[in-house]
Amino acid sequence: QVQLVESGGGLVQAGGSLRLSCAASGGTFSSYALGWFRQAPGKEREFVAVISRSGGNVRYVDSVKGRFTISRDNAKNTVYLQMSSLKPEDTAVYYCAADRSPVSISATNYNYWGRGTQVTVSS
Repeated sequence: QVQLVESGGGLVQAGGSLRLSCAASGGTFSSYALGWFRQAPGKEREFVAVISRSGGNVRYVDSVKGRFTISRDNAKNTVYLQMSSLKPEDTAVYYCAADRSPVSISATNYNYWGRGTQVTVSS
């Protein structure tokens, strides 16, 4: 059983940056691919980024390519999402999730989820 706890969310102006962190416990961190998803009010949960178990393979949704960077530190059992050039449309609750599959962009494949952290980008 893996427990995930996100942190780092907050209020930022458009064009600003935030770094989200997700700390894992209770499992073998390096056995899981880690994903970030987000959900805006009234919208479905959306894939944002995923990183493979070794960190050698990453994928992003098109809307964040070039602005967001996912990374992981297996020694610290932590995955990060560095967000830059933030836009109001990035406003959402951001969730991290763990999956034993190599790399997946589908939320249904993820077995473990954090409770989320709110990111609000003002215009």
